[in-house]
Amino acid sequence: MTSHLNQLSAIGVAAMIAKGKISSEELVKACLNRIEAREDVVQAWEYLDPEAALAEARARDGEPSRGPLHGVPIGVKDIIATADMPTAMGSPIYAGHRPAGDAACVALARAAGCVVLGKTVSTEFAGLHPGKTRNPHNPEHTPGGSSSGSAAAVAEGMVPLAYGTQTGGSITRPAAFCGVVGYKPSHGTIPRAGLKLISDALDTIGVLGRSLDDVALLTAISSGRSADAFKHPLDPPLRLGRLRNAPWSEAEANVEAKLDEAAEALRAAGATVDDVSLAAPFDELRAAHWDVLHFEVARWLSWERENRADMLSPEMRQMTETGMAVEVERYQAALDLASEGRALLAEVFRNYDALLTPSAPGEAPAGLEATGDPVFNGVWTFLHVPTATLPVFSGPAGLPMGLQVAGPLRGDGRLISVARWIEGKLKS
Repeated sequence: MTSHLNQLSAIGVAAMIAKGKISSEELVKACLNRIEAREDVVQAWEYLDPEAALAEARARDGEPSRGPLHGVPIGVKDIIATADMPTAMGSPIYAGHRPAGDAACVALARAAGCVVLGKTVSTEFAGLHPGKTRNPHNPEHTPGGSSSGSAAAVAEGMVPLAYGTQTGGSITRPAAFCGVVGYKPSHGTIPRAGLKLISDALDTIGVLGRSLDDVALLTAISSGRSADAFKHPLDPPLRLGRLRNAPWSEAEANVEAKLDEAAEALRAAGATVDDVSLAAPFDELRAAHWDVLHFEVARWLSWERENRADMLSPEMRQMTETGMAVEVERYQAALDLASEGRALLAEVFRNYDALLTPSAPGEAPAGLEATGDPVFNGVWTFLHVPTATLPVFSGPAGLPMGLQVAGPLRGDGRLISVARWIEGKLKS
């Protein structure tokens, strides 16, 4: 029975542990066996200590349940602090670095009974320079970034859940490329204490997993909410908007065809699906997002830039140089534009339960030199609204593609419920 445990949902295995059908130790062993079998190819993990993980699992088995994910292993992106494991942040500058304590989200997960299996690969400071991870569906293709290790580890059955972070498209894109569920909550939902920030205005902690229910539950645990916070009653018919203008109009033809099919399936299931184009200032937000990102990266990494520039990748050095050239007035104007965009988007959501776009322009690109284009994700990150990417499509090369569902700011519970309905209709 234990040989397939690594492929089950987090909620499913948690229920089995609670009923005494399996132990946390058996579950962790199944995950470690999968890692042993596939890590040489996928390279999803930055740090693993199997004996420590098994000891933590045995401790969970020997105590009363702490919460609904008691005994379930999770992965932690290596940009998020862990007291008992190195946190290198994808950079040689911090090789072997041991934080004094866990990040808030890790501490909350452990307090709820989760077992931290290990640290998943992050790109350098969750930026553009790729890590070692490969796409588990085809190792010659990128897994996306920056949460590359988390997405690949979940997709490969190495762990049921993992934390990721998003500054542009760093949860959504790897989730889509690897064929898993990715959830970026509203900005600040999961506390960021213990995260190596590169952009205060943008950095968001989220979750990657096998199901919406799984990611919603870990998000609830990590943010002090009850599981019921992500269960919202829906009043049919759902009102959905499919975004047509730039940047989402830049999708590859096969992606557009998949969105056409999805829209027809959702209409057949009873939803209203309208074509929507967002008015100004939405066409200016992409450039404004990059201004904010560059400005803040250059300043949030000031110590590294001033003292360890020779240990930064060429991509990161270029980002910091570009960011130092962004004037404060231009940065503030970009932030003001985002505030205007949030107010206008709130009006759009008065008429729609969710907005639909592709998660990425196409399938995961071939090659490992880059992590793909975050063009369809950065605007949502900038506007702080929640998004879920659903693994409901595949492309012409047989690689996964995702549907991105966006909801209103702080409307996380309703978004998860709408996405759950959409996923059920598209997979039925």
